[in-house]
Amino acid sequence: MIFMLLTACRPSQQVSRIDPGTTTDLSGKWNDTDARLVAEEMISDAITKPWLNQFSRNNQQPPVMIVGRVRNESMEHIDTEVFTKEMERAFVNSGSVSVVANSQERAEIRDERVDQQVNASFESTKKMAQELGADFMLIGNINSIVDEAVDNRTLAVFYTVNLELVNVETNQKVWIGNKKIKKLIERRNYRG
Repeated sequence: MIFMLLTACRPSQQVSRIDPGTTTDLSGKWNDTDARLVAEEMISDAITKPWLNQFSRNNQQPPVMIVGRVRNESMEHIDTEVFTKEMERAFVNSGSVSVVANSQERAEIRDERVDQQVNASFESTKKMAQELGADFMLIGNINSIVDEAVDNRTLAVFYTVNLELVNVETNQKVWIGNKKIKKLIERRNYRG
């Protein structure tokens, strides 16, 4: 009898699979929809700006890009890799921009090359010092501003994502992208 009573009092949950493109905004915090919106707008903007055609025309080849640090300077946890990986994918798949591994990925690959020097056959060993140098580095930050009503029932959150492509040799900024997202959160039946 006690077992049945304890079982009946346990919280239950239901899980449903939904389309990843569906907007779900349960808490009002940064979420997958925000990351998708940032990636889509930044990709479209970066690929259509003059820097890309100018570089390709002057160098007779697509530019090589590396993703640097995108700092989260907001007041909540935001995994910036969610949208930077989406941008890398779009750049690579466009054929307009080549992308090289970031510093953490390179360290792992370099360890593999060193291991091959000792353990792989001569014919299959990959050469050292053959890496492709990046022409541009993508860097940026995310900031947020929170404005909350005195009664704690209404909250406005403003996010701004700033990304820049910087020429690795000259430090010239060739593209600056910005995406703003503003959310109004109204709490009902809230007791402060």
